[in-house]
Amino acid sequence: MDRRKALMQMGMSLGYVVAVPTFVSILQSCKDKKKEVWTPIFFTKAQGITLIGVVDSILPKTDTPSASEVNVHVFLDNFAANVMEKKQQKDFKAILDLIAEKALKSSEKDNIVALTEKDIAPIVLMFLKDKEKDKAFAKKVRELTIWGYKCNEYIGEEVLAYLPVPGEFIACGSVEKLTEGKAWSI
Repeated sequence: MDRRKALMQMGMSLGYVVAVPTFVSILQSCKDKKKEVWTPIFFTKAQGITLIGVVDSILPKTDTPSASEVNVHVFLDNFAANVMEKKQQKDFKAILDLIAEKALKSSEKDNIVALTEKDIAPIVLMFLKDKEKDKAFAKKVRELTIWGYKCNEYIGEEVLAYLPVPGEFIACGSVEKLTEGKAWSI
């Protein structure tokens, strides 16, 4: 056998060995990826769906991501399961059930899965303005939602003013100019 042909065939086979997995990975990456489905650990599935609507009605998508896009609902689920006292857990579940019940009644829908942020938002707003004792936990849910949103890594680094390693000290600079009008990340 000719040495040149052998070297050429070895080079081609090595090229195929390297190229084929690369092409296969490129083709696989083009497939639609399934959206990861969240399964609540503390709340029921229905309460989890309501929670997503509640956090999105408190912090909807604008030029910044909505609360559910940065997984505030997952944070609240874990927070309720691992940190809250039993009475607060009971109140949290009760307020979600009450919001779902009122939203179903006002939207005339028969299934919680069919509820949208637009169906839940007026109910949440009504509960936040209401002074009744059974609806007072809605304010705590709002506080926890905002806290979870502001503590999110993406929001802290990409949306709020963030400077991981402080630079020079500018004593007389305007806040608007230094942070471009953004609040500081924690």
